[in-house]
This record gives sequence, C-alpha cells and structure tokens, in this order.
Amino acid sequence: MILYMPLFRRCATSTTLTQLHAHLFITGLHRHPPASTKLIESYAQIGIFESSKRVFDTFPKPDSFMWGVLIKCYVWGGFFEEAVSLYHEMVYQDQTQISNFVFPSVLKACSGFGDLSVGGKVHGRVIKCGFESDAVVETSLLCMYGEMSCLDDACKAFDTMPIRDVVAWSSIVLNFVQNGQASEGLDMFSQMISEANVPCRMTAPWTPMISCYNQSGCFQEALNVFAKMQEFKMEPNQVTMVGVLCACARLGRVKEGRSVHGFVIRRAMDPELDFLGPALMELYADTGNLRDCHKVFETIKEKTILSWNTLISIFTRNGQPEEALLLFNALIDMYAKCGFVHSANKMFEKIKEKSLVTWNSMICGFSQNGYSVEAITLFDQMYMNCVKMDKLTFLSVIQACSHLGYLEKGKWVHHKLIMYGLRKDSYLDTALTDMYSKCGELQMAHGVFDRMSERSIVSWSVMIAGYGMHGQINATISLFNQMLGSGIKPNDITFMHILSACSHAGAVEEGKLYFNSMSEFGVEPKHDHFACMVDLLSRAGDLNGAYQIITSLPFPANSSIWGALLNGCRIHKRIDIIKSIEKNLLDVDTADTGYYTLLSNIYAEEGTWDKFGKVRSMMKSKGLRKVPGYSTIEIDKKIYRFGPGDTSHSQTKDIYRFLENFRSLVHAQVYDSEPDNSIVGTSKFNKENNVVSHSEKLAIAFGIINTRPGTTLRISKNLRVCRDCHSFAKIASKITGREIIMRDLNRFHCFRNGSCSCNDYW
Repeated sequence: MILYMPLFRRCATSTTLTQLHAHLFITGLHRHPPASTKLIESYAQIGIFESSKRVFDTFPKPDSFMWGVLIKCYVWGGFFEEAVSLYHEMVYQDQTQISNFVFPSVLKACSGFGDLSVGGKVHGRVIKCGFESDAVVETSLLCMYGEMSCLDDACKAFDTMPIRDVVAWSSIVLNFVQNGQASEGLDMFSQMISEANVPCRMTAPWTPMISCYNQSGCFQEALNVFAKMQEFKMEPNQVTMVGVLCACARLGRVKEGRSVHGFVIRRAMDPELDFLGPALMELYADTGNLRDCHKVFETIKEKTILSWNTLISIFTRNGQPEEALLLFNALIDMYAKCGFVHSANKMFEKIKEKSLVTWNSMICGFSQNGYSVEAITLFDQMYMNCVKMDKLTFLSVIQACSHLGYLEKGKWVHHKLIMYGLRKDSYLDTALTDMYSKCGELQMAHGVFDRMSERSIVSWSVMIAGYGMHGQINATISLFNQMLGSGIKPNDITFMHILSACSHAGAVEEGKLYFNSMSEFGVEPKHDHFACMVDLLSRAGDLNGAYQIITSLPFPANSSIWGALLNGCRIHKRIDIIKSIEKNLLDVDTADTGYYTLLSNIYAEEGTWDKFGKVRSMMKSKGLRKVPGYSTIEIDKKIYRFGPGDTSHSQTKDIYRFLENFRSLVHAQVYDSEPDNSIVGTSKFNKENNVVSHSEKLAIAFGIINTRPGTTLRISKNLRVCRDCHSFAKIASKITGREIIMRDLNRFHCFRNGSCSCNDYW
C-alpha cells in the first residue's frame, strides 16, 4: 500500500482519483483500512464528501481511526452538524475504545455547530476515556469553550490540566483577548511568562499581546513585550514587527524604530518590504523623516494599493499636496495593472496637467485590458494635442491595432513612429511584425522582420506564429530552421506556435517530430503543448491516439485538452467516443465558457436536450455565460462592430435585404445553410433564419454594400467561425469577386474565388 501513497498525492481531480479507486478495487486493496482511509481523505480534499461517505459505508467494521478521519473531513468542509451526528453514530455502535484522535475534530464541530450541551457531553466522554491529561485534547476543549464564549468553563478546564504547555497557555490567553477581556488576558499572559516551566519559544501569544497593548494605547508596554521576546530568544514574525513599528511610531521613537528596521533587514524577514513597507513608512512619517519614508517606498518591489495610499496620505497630512498629486500618475498605472481600468480613467480625467507618463499609463492600461478602441481614441487625442510621444506610446497603440486587426490605423501609426525617429527599435519592430501578421499582411510583417538588426526569441516566435495562423506550414518550418541556424534556442512559446501551425495545417508527422524534439532543447511540455497535440491528432481523425495522450499525461487534463478531443469527435461524428468519456467531460472544473458551449452544442446537434440542459445548468451554477459572438470590419479607417442579429446599425434594413437576396442567389450555388441547433424548442425555419443573422454575415454584407467592387474585406471574429458562415464567405467571394480576409479566434481564412486558404481544415 505504501507504493500507492505518491499516487494519492497526484490525484487532483475526481477523474484521476476515481481511476485510482477503481484500480484499488480491482486489486482488492480497497479492503485494507489504510487504503480506505486514504480514499476517504482524498475525496474530501477535492470536495466530494459524498464519495468519502460511500467509501466509509462500504467498509464492514471501521475502526476508531477511520471514524476520526471521516469526522475530520466533514469538519474540513464545514459540515459541523453532520460531523456531530457521525460522532453520535460511532458512540451508539458501542465504540468504547475511542481514539484520542477523534476528539479534537468533534470538539471543533461542536463549536462550529454552536451546541454547548453536546460539547459538554463530549467533554464528559473525554474524561471517561481517560484523555483528561492529553494535551492536544485538552487544548481543543479550551478552544471550544473559548469560541462559544464560555470563559468560566475554559478556565476550569485549564486549571485541571496536569501539564500546561505553551499551546495551552496561548489558547487560554487568546480566549480572553478574543472575547474582549484584554486586561484579564494581559494578566494571564504575565502569569504565563513568569512560569519557569513554560518553554516560551512560539510566536503565539506574544504577537496578540503586542496588538492588544497597542489597541489599549499602552505603547511602551507593547515594546516591553517585544523586549521580553528577545530575552527568551523568541523569533518574531512579520505581524509582530508591524505591531512593534506601530508602537515606535506612536511614541515618536525614531532611534528604536531604526533599530527595528535594521533588525528586519538583518533577519531578511521581508526582503522586498512588501508587507512591512507601509508600517515603516508610517514610522518615519510620524517622526518627521519624510525623505526616509520615500526611500522605503522606493524599495518596495511589489507596490500594492495600501503602499500607494499610505504615501499619498502621508504627503497630504504633511502639507505637501503637489507631491501627493504627482503620485496619481503612478496610481493610474497601478489601477490599470490590477484591472480597474474605469478607476484609472477617472483619475486620468481629473488630472489637468497631464505628463507623457500619465498619457502612456492610461493608453497602456486600456490596451492591456482589452479596451483597444479606447486606447486608439486616447492616442488620437494625444496626437491632436501635440503631446510628445515616446517608444512606450507607440508600443501600446500598435498592440491595440493588433487586437482589432486595424490595418490602416496600424500603417498610419507605423508612419508616425518613423517620423518620430523611433524606427530602429527591436521592441517596436517585434510589435509591428505581430500587428501586420494579425491584420493579415504577412508580406509586410516579414518585411519588418527582415529589416530588424537584432532578432530576439520573441521576434522569431512572433513571425513563426504569423505564418502558422495563416496555415503556411512550409514557411513556418523554414523559418524555424532559420532560427536554429542563427543560434537562437527555441523556448516553450516557440514550440507552442509551431505545434499550433502543424495543427492548423494537419501536418501530423511534423507535429510529432517537433513535440518529441522539445526535450532536446530542455523544454518541458505544458498543458498547451499537449492540447495542440490532441487537437492535431483529433482533427486528423486519429482520435484513439489523441485519447492515449490524455491517459498518459503527467498531470490532470484541463478544459483545453478535453475540448480539443471533443472538437475532433464533433468533426468526425464520433459520438460513440463522447459517450464513453462523458463522465470525464462533465467532471472538468473550468471557467472556460467555450468548453461548455462546445459540449452543449454537440448535445444539441444530436437532439439530446436533457444533456444540453444539464451542461447549460452547470454553466449557470458556476456563474458563467456563453460568450456572445461579434465581428468587426474595417472600412475607410473606421472599425464597425456587429453582434448576432444586430439591428442597431443605421443601414440595418439594407444589410438584411442584401442577405435575403443573396440567400436566394447562393442556393443556386448548391449552398444550404446549416441550422443553429443550439436554440432549444425552435422550429427549423427559425433556426435557419438565426444562422442568416450571424455577425460574420452582417459584417460581410455591410462591407460589400459600402465599398467599391474589388475592395478586399478585412473581418475579425472573436470566436471560431462556424461552418455555415465559412461556406457563406466562400460563395460570397466567388459571386462578388472579392477577397475576404477573416481572422477568427484560432487562425486566418483568406477567401478567394469560392475557396479558402485553410482548405476547409480549421
């Protein structure tokens, strides 16, 4: 059984644990108490308490230890009432030899359940079983009485303890402190440290005592406690030091405070001052040393909202509002990096005299948080106001153009950065290469790439990704070989891009070759690499090989990996495989809405509406919603956005009239729309009409209406293009003689004369 213990530690999901459970059942090891006990504990650790109980119920004669493990598991999960019921059941079954291991969990359940009468009965059984001298059990009793505010009972239990170690003393002291009786707690604390037989080598309860003295305004006493800690050679923690620094600050003891600062540095308690920084800043500010206060702030590596607000507050209350205002430039960046873009923008708008740093922080904040239109709009304002721009300004707006696929704007920005003399910069050139690739202009992307004087691994990876997204596998492989020839070693991102390229092109053997070569370059495959391989094999029809990869993974498969197999099964109509792995698919715990949408759509296509409803209910219970699809099209240096069934545009009637006429025309081209089966309880006619109003079609129709014949249409879709819209775009390119370049979530599609560059493999 000891050989299986490492396997239990690797069972992080219900799927892997169930597989191990099945193996133990087949081998008969499930009958061994250690195996059953470990299964009970493992199921509880991943939150499946009903499975823990089922394992327990199948064991004929559980011993006291197994009872204790199950009770402990229920306490972990907060099921206190159920834990107490299990204890009663154990006693009822005449388990006279109750282990001392059981009682701490039961007592914790009693306090959590808030049932003092049951707690008293458990106390009585502790005495009956002879565990009144057991330090762990007795300490658990103290905690139970303290948490239920029964201090008299706690003191009685404490007084009867034959041996009172530091844990017991800490528990009784904290009982008083937590129940608002600070003075009694302090008295008890004084008694504790005066006891010669108490080995005071633990932080508790010293730290709460320092906090208690500070809250009572007894700052000198707080410092005395710290001095006592040093006398006992105690090791304080970061919380302790915050209390000590607070006491020094309130007493105006800058000399002692500097000593504490030195103590923190010598012990390397907080190397980057992420935790103690604000307390040190307050110390120096309260003692009139603002320069030292600012020095501490500069040494904080990971500046949090607390540290920023502390410094702003210090400058404000010390009569330096201008310095406080300057910090708001930096706070914009802080809020944006934390995802609070609207808060950052509010601060940005309040600043009258905006510096270059201010503008850059806000544009970068918009761009990195997906507000690309807002980033470009702000860049335009900056340009119109003749604000001087630097490399970071252009880098942020180029990234925004990449996200939108905004080619004309990207070209304009490229022209402006050349005028600003910023042409030769590896970061900007890499960003431009990425932008042109994502706008469907591979030739221009490679032109920028070729002119780069120095190419980093990021530059090579971006260009490789560009060719891969366009399905040009030969160019991708050639570029990868050129990179190796130049002496650049590929990293995990590079391999991710080339495996993705192989998947887009259906290059199975090449994909296997590159995947197997990763170890030669010291690159360990991650979830994304395995997902690419599963996707590659699944699309090519080797679903058994794809599933074999999943079963041999060194870690649990995530939604990307299962989703790749699921999509392959959908493409090749292998519903039998989906049914055989259905439990695995439903057990995936993820916030990936695309995964659930794919699974529910497959059920809808098969007409199994009960399972469709189950998956949608799972999404709802997790607070997830299907990501709404939308498409954008660039016309005359403007971006137009369409949602499914969009009727908000001023040309809505023209767009739908065009689509209706076009549908009549394309039926003659042997084109038949595929109904949207994901709409429950809707007629076939309405489902087909729903497909007509997909956002890609609206964008294509709008583009044809508003551009001259022969104009290339450039469209971006936030999700994977559906089969019907893909067929529609092919026919539209043939009938109108247009080139339609569409970028979806996974790749580029270039439609010309009725065919697509993906060769219908996407």
